[in-house]
Amino acid sequence: MEINANALLAIGASPLMSFCPEEMEEIVGIASALVVNIGCLDMQEIDGMRIAAATARRLGKPWVLDPVGAGASRIRTQTALSLIRDSKPTVIRGNASEIMCLAGEQIHSRGVDSSELSSDAVEGAKALALSSGAIVSVSGPIDYITDGVNVAKIENGHPMMARVTAMGCTASVVTGAFIAAGEDRLLAARNAMALMGVAGERAAARSAGTGSLAMNFIDELSTFDPEDYAKDIRI
Repeated sequence: MEINANALLAIGASPLMSFCPEEMEEIVGIASALVVNIGCLDMQEIDGMRIAAATARRLGKPWVLDPVGAGASRIRTQTALSLIRDSKPTVIRGNASEIMCLAGEQIHSRGVDSSELSSDAVEGAKALALSSGAIVSVSGPIDYITDGVNVAKIENGHPMMARVTAMGCTASVVTGAFIAAGEDRLLAARNAMALMGVAGERAAARSAGTGSLAMNFIDELSTFDPEDYAKDIRI
């Protein structure tokens, strides 16, 4: 949560994190966008997620689902699928294994780590986008973002990013901030992943290891210049 909040503050957004079902309607009511992350599950949190997502749909607020570890346990998979079915996320952002699981493909789960390549998830991502109505964003060595017909890709990033906790979750909250600010949801999701990738590359170039990468990554987000970053985006 701290990493995600710092990332949002760094790019000029205003984060508020909550697990409490009793306040979800009020919080979503004042938010520009919602991000639902199923990383730490218990029944109270699941209730809160369902209320928050349903409220976002009722109010017409954009929202992002991060199906952390979908495929690792039945309750994770069922929770993610029920949120998609009942509350229609604007964007579903996950790794290849999570997206393939939600698309109904057989995977060998490794928990929060993907056991599949992002390129192998493209067809599943397209199918999931068409069935859910969501933009689907698949993170990996190459990121793929699709509305079911169009597919964008981002080839930025650094292998060290996969060894820093919450980096995928950060991609989801940055995506949430971007979809709050722009009406073209496919473009917003793509640009969020581009920012993540370029910031990760630049942070890795001046980091001795994963600890300094995490710090330098937040520094990159807090100082990035869109025009300067744009020249380094590989698509």
